[in-house]
Amino acid sequence: MHLIDSGAQTRRAFLRRSGQLAMAGTALPFALNLATIADAAAQTSSSDYKALVCVFLYGGNDYANTVVAYDDTHYNAYSAIRGGGANQSAGGIALAKADLASTLLKPTAALPNGRQYALHPAMTSMARLFNEDGAAAVLLNVGPLADPIVRRQYLAKTCRIPPKLMSHNDQQGLWQTSAQPGTKGGWGGRISELCRAQNTGALFTCISANGNSVFLSGESASHYQIGVNGAIPINGMKANVYGSSTVRAAMAQLAQQAHGHTMENEYARVTQRSVSAEGAVTSAIGEPYAAGTFPEGDSLASQLAMVARLIRGRSALGVKRQVFMVGLGGFDLHDNLMAKHPALLASVSNSMTAFHQEMVAQGLGDQVTQFTASDFGRALSSNGNGSDHGWGGHHFIVGGAVKGKQKIYGTAPAVTIDNSATQEGYDWHIGQGRLIPTTSVDQYAATLATWFGVSATDLPDVLPNLKSFGSAVNGIEYPKNLGFMA
Repeated sequence: MHLIDSGAQTRRAFLRRSGQLAMAGTALPFALNLATIADAAAQTSSSDYKALVCVFLYGGNDYANTVVAYDDTHYNAYSAIRGGGANQSAGGIALAKADLASTLLKPTAALPNGRQYALHPAMTSMARLFNEDGAAAVLLNVGPLADPIVRRQYLAKTCRIPPKLMSHNDQQGLWQTSAQPGTKGGWGGRISELCRAQNTGALFTCISANGNSVFLSGESASHYQIGVNGAIPINGMKANVYGSSTVRAAMAQLAQQAHGHTMENEYARVTQRSVSAEGAVTSAIGEPYAAGTFPEGDSLASQLAMVARLIRGRSALGVKRQVFMVGLGGFDLHDNLMAKHPALLASVSNSMTAFHQEMVAQGLGDQVTQFTASDFGRALSSNGNGSDHGWGGHHFIVGGAVKGKQKIYGTAPAVTIDNSATQEGYDWHIGQGRLIPTTSVDQYAATLATWFGVSATDLPDVLPNLKSFGSAVNGIEYPKNLGFMA
């Protein structure tokens, strides 16, 4: 049963109108307050909760050393392309096969043609989530697509091609909006606008622990930002000004008092809301976790720890559906891939695992789902010391509702950089092993959104390119639901 009912269409229309009024000069906070009235009326059972957590890997993660070809045929091809040593040893930017044995993935359903994969040796905890707990899924070769496409169509431009491929900012935007660059709002925000009616604390529906995020912005609603140490205060209202509590109190009064001028008054309303939100969040999140709950000194772990504290305080915040965003930078490894990539992937693996374990401890293991995203994958070929920008890449989904160990999802890509049109795999890369995605961001997002409660009738509003998928094209299946969620 979908928890987002047919009334969502009416709410969505209301939100659109609110956004239009805001553009015409009517204040957005007023629209949000009206939305909150509707939210309170539609509140559901307090035991019901779901959350999505986007883990964005900024810079473009190297797919080939994250989910690594392991069977001899494909490992040997990978090693040869990346400069590996003799007898399957490490070399260039290729990992040694012996180092992958501890992270070999063991799905219940084997991949066709004897294909096998292992995770990077630094991702032992993620491998355990997959093999032992079944709480992690691997999705192969995902990226932005407007239509299913192969190399011949890409070269001839006979299908729609996502704009500005391999550009960091543009591809981050495409991943987060699943639409054209410049589109207002992201698909996380659009999902949230359909479920805001289940939250009395509507302001806390979308929260970023990683700064401003287009992913969490809706058509008319913005997201709340938080720091790893808690709510972000307004300067001059939290601490004394020039050492004087009197000056601080005077500034607080001036900033929040009612005004006759419309713009001044709305600024005061926003300030009041921010002060109120800070107090609510500070009270709800409670004390930090004990040492050892999350990896120490890790940026991603610190963000996920704050998300876990917010979820722990969900009742006080009045939320039943939430979408979060966290992120980790440093993946733009044109150089020093072998030196820098392991620590980044260890952070992803250990932080996501610790967060999942905390959700299990809270009794929410199957109600909170994490998933990774990134600007793009990278080229399979080596540039000498790293890998250059690509297109498709591999991703992880973690949570108790994830159907992890059952299979590896998506289509296993060819391991080739051959540019001969007569060679196997030619149609599935655009040179240097830059993968053409065989799964679109829209399919990935639709699977998550459906689990979250978005109905089939609302999915096209959330994901405008989804209409291009749903059948087999060029010998590849493009289902609207990829099946990795229970």
